[in-house]
Amino acid sequence: MTMPTHTSTWQRARRPVLSVLLALTWLTLQQSLDLGNVLTACVLGWGLPRLLGGFLGPAAQPRSFARALRLGFTVLWDIIVSNITVARLVLNPRSVPHPAWVKVPLTLTQPTAQALLASIITMTPGTVSAIVDEEGACIWVHALDCDDPAGVAADIDRRYQQPLMEILG
Repeated sequence: MTMPTHTSTWQRARRPVLSVLLALTWLTLQQSLDLGNVLTACVLGWGLPRLLGGFLGPAAQPRSFARALRLGFTVLWDIIVSNITVARLVLNPRSVPHPAWVKVPLTLTQPTAQALLASIITMTPGTVSAIVDEEGACIWVHALDCDDPAGVAADIDRRYQQPLMEILG
């Protein structure tokens, strides 16, 4: 008897990093390490990826954890700087923002990588990813204050998209 070559939903649902993150998130939200919370965290970390495995699609395998860590710090830094910039813009009565739509060409082809790029853009104050156009191979970003749309597109590509390509391919 030969084993089937396809992978079952159960096998595809194994995501150890997601499981650990879910368990840690539960424990952080509960702010308690008592036995009940630890057991609940383990059940959630083990069960949710398996329960939702069909909705999550194939797991992305990072090629470089060091590059992923650098990208994480870049995003964190950009969020901090953008918060300050947006606060100055909003709180200064003399400021006149120049909103703009920015078309960012997509070189990422993997759906998970595209979703991560859209999430990073949206998490950064002052920008919102509005449309991921797979047919047009671009993502449309609304910027709160933008004098140079081409420069913003180049920055998004250099700071986020290129590292994501190195990390996820």
